[in-house]
Amino acid sequence: MKTIAEKIISFNRKLQYTGPLPKGFGVLNPFRENPETMQVMEQFYHKFYNDQHQRKFIIGINPSRHGAGLTGVPFTDTKRLDKVCGIPMQSVASHEVSSVFLYDVIAQYGGVDRFYGHFYINSPFPLAIVRHAAPGKWLNANYYDDPALFEAVKPFMIKSLRQHIALGLNTDKAYVLGKKNESFISKINKTEHLFGRLITLEHPRFIQQYRSRYKQEYIDKYLAALEDR
Repeated sequence: MKTIAEKIISFNRKLQYTGPLPKGFGVLNPFRENPETMQVMEQFYHKFYNDQHQRKFIIGINPSRHGAGLTGVPFTDTKRLDKVCGIPMQSVASHEVSSVFLYDVIAQYGGVDRFYGHFYINSPFPLAIVRHAAPGKWLNANYYDDPALFEAVKPFMIKSLRQHIALGLNTDKAYVLGKKNESFISKINKTEHLFGRLITLEHPRFIQQYRSRYKQEYIDKYLAALEDR
């Protein structure tokens, strides 16, 4: 029987989006644009998911260009990939604010081995979405930023969520990062019946950018939810 790591790596190797997109939006696939991304992603999952234990699902929005859009590991920039996970990346360097918060949560949860032994993080749209802002300039975008964008990628999101679940995830409940994200995941869940319950947590980027003075309170909230306290 395949390990969770083998299943995740297989999913990422095959990952591509060939569907429609509204004008002005694009999709970046780090696994096809940087060979080292595939290498470090494989190292990460072999290191932390080389078993057949069931995990709980933490659902993000879609990767940013400076987090999983470079490393291939959700909410993990190159700094934390190297210093915390022990996997250096040579071809690029990044600092991502969401990664800072999440790895503070991970540290207080008990470290990367314990955390990743219990949880799997990914997104319903597991590739980076960008919006054209000016000639030669692209910015991060979320799948829900434009109604036409959401409708275009919705079938792919549903398919991806089902593929994530098939890796071996607990579906009694899922943790959704971001209140707006939860509103869209909730709509999908009502028709697709993927999860028994959705638990909403504020998105790490929102906390780091707008509520950083209350950071420990949000970490405590995360820990209480993740540990079912």
